[in-house]
Amino acid sequence: MRFVVYLRVSTDRQGKSGLGLEAQRRAVGDYLTARNGEVLAEYVEVESGKVNDRPQLAAAIAQARKAGAVLLIAKLDRLARNVAFIANLLEAGVEVAAADLPSANRFTLHIMAALAEEEGRMISARTKAALAAAKARGAKLGWSIPKRQEEQRKASQRGVEAVSRAADAHAQNLLPVVRQIADGGASLNQIAAELNRRGISTARGGKWYATTVRNLLAREAAAA
Repeated sequence: MRFVVYLRVSTDRQGKSGLGLEAQRRAVGDYLTARNGEVLAEYVEVESGKVNDRPQLAAAIAQARKAGAVLLIAKLDRLARNVAFIANLLEAGVEVAAADLPSANRFTLHIMAALAEEEGRMISARTKAALAAAKARGAKLGWSIPKRQEEQRKASQRGVEAVSRAADAHAQNLLPVVRQIADGGASLNQIAAELNRRGISTARGGKWYATTVRNLLAREAAAA
């Protein structure tokens, strides 16, 4: 069997240090060894599980579909803690396998996704309750501390730059797919429809239209 491997870590620090990636690669390696699997490519994403816009995941799905390969992940929660996201992925026309659930089928993956989503919701609720209790005690939180205002300004600037970099990376990952679709003389509307059919989202996680395809191509032209 042939596989396209997708790994995800939540922070840039984890991505640079390899923390988290090592364990995922080990789990994937054991899975592949047991099946004598062939790896066609490995994609690594540094992004929160709450964010559905995944350029590297989109590229991995596109390659797996084109090669007729299986999309392999180390753990289901490395994809997302979101049932709708997992459901849409399972409908994208690509077989998905998880190293931590080697015997899982589509039904099992839906159930595990629901459990992961509920776990994420409970973690969020506990965090909000703890912050509310601290605020009630008079504790100053986060950016409300005067000394952190300059830090907030810099963080905001970094956020803008990160969004721009993510949009550029998303465009670079998708351009080969868009060019492949456009090779047959497809219109902007036809390209958008095909991207939507493949389950590939825009940089903001939405659906494709002629205007968003044109913006993607314009970003390439501006970068040239």
